[in-house]
Amino acid sequence: MHWIDPQSLPAIHGTVKQFVMNRHGELDGLLLATADGRTRLVHFPPHMGGDVENAINVGDAIAVHGVKSRGAEVVAAVSLIAASGRAIVDAGPDAPHADVVPAGDEVRCDVEAAGTVRLSIYGPKGELRGAILEDGTAIRIGKKEAAAFADLLKPGAELAARGVAIVGRHGTVVDAEAIGPDPGHLRPVKDKQEEKPAKPKTYAEDSAHVDA
Repeated sequence: MHWIDPQSLPAIHGTVKQFVMNRHGELDGLLLATADGRTRLVHFPPHMGGDVENAINVGDAIAVHGVKSRGAEVVAAVSLIAASGRAIVDAGPDAPHADVVPAGDEVRCDVEAAGTVRLSIYGPKGELRGAILEDGTAIRIGKKEAAAFADLLKPGAELAARGVAIVGRHGTVVDAEAIGPDPGHLRPVKDKQEEKPAKPKTYAEDSAHVDA
């Protein structure tokens, strides 16, 4: 989005309720509570995460200049205006940007999580990527697999997941290996690849085996 002039886009104002992490524990979004009572998902690329973390806190009133996806409730941010007035602009991954501060209390573990979906998680183009539960836990799966589980990832659905969790100062994100409507009915997110058929032997290989 670095080629778009942020000032040409409408601004969305609200209060930061929660940060959102991707499957690797990097910040790539936040939840914004707006004056109309809605909670909006704002996506930004991970290379902006360090600058966002340094300038914005949960509870801050901010503004977002971004583009809304046509078919999904997500705003792809081109810039975020912090409460201090600092503008954090997406200048592209190759531009200088702050590194994310390491989370000293971060842990990784195998977990099961379950609850009611508060919001669906989308990528910047509206591709389904997972869900956020009412307790704030983010459940992430790949965009290729998400379509098969769309009913479980929509707001109000009951969702359970098993996978590897990253727990840190910004909350918990689960890289799901299996999901379902409850812990007793989980399905693998990825189907096991079928074994490739053995490569047919050549005439020379068969002859060598016989001669031996």
